[in-house]
Amino acid sequence: MTIKPLSDRVLVLPNPAEEKTAGGLFIPDTAKEKPLMGKVVAVGPGTAEVKMEVKEGDTVLYGKYAGTELNIEGVDYLIMKQNDILAIY
Repeated sequence: MTIKPLSDRVLVLPNPAEEKTAGGLFIPDTAKEKPLMGKVVAVGPGTAEVKMEVKEGDTVLYGKYAGTELNIEGVDYLIMKQNDILAIY
């Protein structure tokens, strides 16, 4: 990994969007829901006020509009502040 988050930021690899419904119907790209769960790939060192509670490898839940989308070496990631993470799964 060539990117290292600064401060209290976390780099997350989102889970892939659902391709099919429970009934077996394929979901078109325009109707897919944005995933709200992903795996932590890199963690910043934290700040004097914010202690980092998540670590690399954690599966986390985050808000629908959390983070900024990045494309690194052809892979889509989200970078967000730790307080945008709702829970560790």
